[in-house]
Amino acid sequence: MNRILAIDDKADNLVVLRAMMRMLLPECVLLQALSGEEGLRIAKEQRPDTILLDIFMPGMDGYETTMRLKADPETASIPVILLTAAENTAANRTAGLKVGADAFLSKPIEEEELVAQVRAMLRVKESETALKTKMDVLEDLVEQRTKELKESANRLALTLDQTISVLANTVETKDPYTAGHQVRCASLALALGNELRLDPQQLRGIHMAARIHDIGKIKIPSEILSKPGKITPLEFSLIKEHPGVGEAIVAPIVFPWPVGRMIAQHHERIDGTGYPKGLFGDDILMEAKVIAVADVVEAISSYRPYRPALGIDAALQEIENGIGTKYDPDAVRACTALFRENRFEFDE
Repeated sequence: MNRILAIDDKADNLVVLRAMMRMLLPECVLLQALSGEEGLRIAKEQRPDTILLDIFMPGMDGYETTMRLKADPETASIPVILLTAAENTAANRTAGLKVGADAFLSKPIEEEELVAQVRAMLRVKESETALKTKMDVLEDLVEQRTKELKESANRLALTLDQTISVLANTVETKDPYTAGHQVRCASLALALGNELRLDPQQLRGIHMAARIHDIGKIKIPSEILSKPGKITPLEFSLIKEHPGVGEAIVAPIVFPWPVGRMIAQHHERIDGTGYPKGLFGDDILMEAKVIAVADVVEAISSYRPYRPALGIDAALQEIENGIGTKYDPDAVRACTALFRENRFEFDE
């Protein structure tokens, strides 16, 4: 049942309104208040569906009462019909509209007009209530869908990470030196990316690609990978294929980063002397340039079957000798700063 709040300082007017409402709108319950202050309290407590409000009252008049009703989020949506014994002029209507009134009735009140106005305001209130219900349902659906999408994204990220781990472990079964190299290279590449203030998405892509940048070595015979002596030109030509092979291996996986291109370019050099395509400068991804520096530093500083570990100093000397020719200057400076300022070291 709809509830109508009538606010008027004259009790006789409320008696008349109650009689009219009982006869004309029996489906409504009439709540009553003799002042603006009392009306505000009842409106907040009872949340009526429509308010009939006299304008000229002592103390808080109808304009101020309306303004306060509309300023309170708990009562702002309740339609307000202003009742006035004064002439229903444009000035009066404008004053009412400015404080938020929804409609006007002149005293003495015409029965048909009262019914029409009240029912119109009730329809407005019902529409707003229905809209709010729909919005609440929509918000719940959006919240649920967002939660599902986050869970799906988390599952996808976990699956992607597990896929990378499987690929890295695949290399380890063939060449344990390469597997350890990829882990350490990924750690340094991530630190370099942070030092260079690359965005978080680039950092994730760099770390992901660096963890499997040598996956293409799965195609190289084990005897070449673990050969203790100097390799032949033919053997080196086979080794030079591994970036392209790695790119082909990961091609079926849909990454949110250009992982395949990073793998394919990690042996390219900015002066065009790298492999497999001899790319120059800006033709090489920045991510690949970062991985290239990390790759060289880790490889030179670590033990290999064909030579002992040469140490960090030798590795840093190599990239500094090639700064601006083979290696990206920013990546080189970031790398030397990390090591010489003791802000990075490889895990054993």
